[in-house]
Amino acid sequence: MLATYNRQASKKTTSLTINSDLLKKAKAYKINLSKNFEAHLAQLVKEYDERAWREENKNAIEEFNQRVEKEGCFSDGLRRF
Repeated sequence: MLATYNRQASKKTTSLTINSDLLKKAKAYKINLSKNFEAHLAQLVKEYDERAWREENKNAIEEFNQRVEKEGCFSDGLRRF
């Protein structure tokens, strides 16, 4: 699957509201908030993109599976397993 976003795009400053105790503990562990937030957000966006792709292509996938079930696969007579 293609990249979900442009990894070369410039960084943009933003403001987030998070639990103060969580922030305090993250700072104590010297967790890089920007790096970790970006990594987790990228994973979440990828999951949403994949879900959207499956939904957008649902009918085509169902039609293809029905056709293969009805007509078989082009290589059915060639396989030796």
